[in-house]
Amino acid sequence: MSRVFDEIVKKRGLSPDFLKPKYLSKKKIFSSLPDIKVAVSRIKEAVLTGEKIMVYGDYDVDGVTATTVMVDALKMAGASGIITMLPDRFVDGYGMSEKCVEKAASLGISLVITVDCGSNNSEVISKLKEAGVETVVTDHHEVMTEIPKDAVAVVNPKRTDVSDAIKKKILETGLIDLAGVGVAFMVALALVSEGLIPDGQEKWMLDLVLIGTLCDSMTLSKLNRELTFYGKKVLEKTRRPGLKELMRIAGCSEISSEAIGFQIGPRLNAGGRMESAEISLSLLMSDSKVEAVKLAEQLNNLNSERRNEQILAMQEIEEERSEELARDVIVVSGEWHEGVLGIIAGRLVEKYHKPAFVLSKVSMKDIDGDGISDIYKGSGRSFGDFNLADAIRSCVSICGGGGHAMACGVKILPEMIEDFADEVNAYYNSLGLKNQEKFLEINGEFSESDLRQFDEELLEDIAQLEPFGNGNEEPTFELFNVEVVEARAVGKEGKHLRMVVKDEMNTRMTEKVSVVVRLMKNEWNGRVFV
Repeated sequence: MSRVFDEIVKKRGLSPDFLKPKYLSKKKIFSSLPDIKVAVSRIKEAVLTGEKIMVYGDYDVDGVTATTVMVDALKMAGASGIITMLPDRFVDGYGMSEKCVEKAASLGISLVITVDCGSNNSEVISKLKEAGVETVVTDHHEVMTEIPKDAVAVVNPKRTDVSDAIKKKILETGLIDLAGVGVAFMVALALVSEGLIPDGQEKWMLDLVLIGTLCDSMTLSKLNRELTFYGKKVLEKTRRPGLKELMRIAGCSEISSEAIGFQIGPRLNAGGRMESAEISLSLLMSDSKVEAVKLAEQLNNLNSERRNEQILAMQEIEEERSEELARDVIVVSGEWHEGVLGIIAGRLVEKYHKPAFVLSKVSMKDIDGDGISDIYKGSGRSFGDFNLADAIRSCVSICGGGGHAMACGVKILPEMIEDFADEVNAYYNSLGLKNQEKFLEINGEFSESDLRQFDEELLEDIAQLEPFGNGNEEPTFELFNVEVVEARAVGKEGKHLRMVVKDEMNTRMTEKVSVVVRLMKNEWNGRVFV
């Protein structure tokens, strides 16, 4: 172990179990989830009696990976005739669409299993029950109202209606941090425990658990550390033709958090953002290399379209929305591509260091079906101590929506947008938050004065911490008083800066700077260097 890595381990208080975690150190960790026994009992009944099952997911990476995991689990358990359904971002919005009631009834579905959604869809679940269809909810989103009373079970670690003892257990075990795909995997583990899935076969699902967990920015502590650590190993030898082809077309030569976050994830998200999440789901579920190649190329093209839409929208906002950008909470509205709103909100947070909501006008059928009306749908992004789920609750008379503390979706009538902007800013100011920008500051976690310490051995040591993410960030180093030998713009449009620096061992009297860096391996002409 290198000296620098030894400092990292000590400063972060990392145990041997963190560096080399056991696979599921607590075998029946899933048992603390609310309603898990009831859910698995109902699923087991459906499998053994040959019922038709619908898996209803979501259109983002977490949603499509969770859908695939649940389908894999059901197939391994012996279910047949499984139907999948995902909402259309542009028609249905987030959550369960009432279209699933009609589809389930017409196909003779008797059980709907939701993944990554359902906790806030009481009305749809009640209509399913009226149609003779039962629902098992598996989800991880904040429960904005009462849980669906007509669901057979609601498996969600964020349920607020459970005892304090259960809440404590969920917090201590790390179940609270599960993504939707993680909750779906817990159901698979419960089916293993029931003897429906051969012990050990569930491990092949961990490649998807890794991708969904990282792309949904879940905290990588305790349980998620175990799942993603082994998920990386599974992804490196994945059996899924779709993932193999997606990684090939994205140029992922090595499996890393960066490859998942910046190459694999955006392409999987591009389906639901730009056209249909069914493309991404088909890719993940495909057994054919020929089909996988075609779908991977389609997602790659959609991701390029997404980038272009994002650039155009950001330019318009920065040129024409100065008044909105000046407020404590940014609320901007326009007619942008609906699929890029969340990304734009994230970019505004990064650039202006403020929570942001980005809304776009869409046309929807009136409830009575007699006409078309406009509504604004959008996404919010936050940081620090400003909780978006709480903010939406404070504006419940003005908007509808739901989500997490740091990311949410909203729907607002055109005439209520200014009221929403005023209300959410008033709520923000009422909290009296101080120094929120500290949460966005880029600081070196460690300092180093001798660049010779940054060698291949250190890179190999740091790789033990992978996968990186929320709660397990990649180490950053602050270099004090280094001399800039060279600095030049590189890359497309010259938006990146390449620098060469010398450490303090150099005695030349020149202007010095301090920089924060991460380390990476570079290979060029057969040479490998840091």
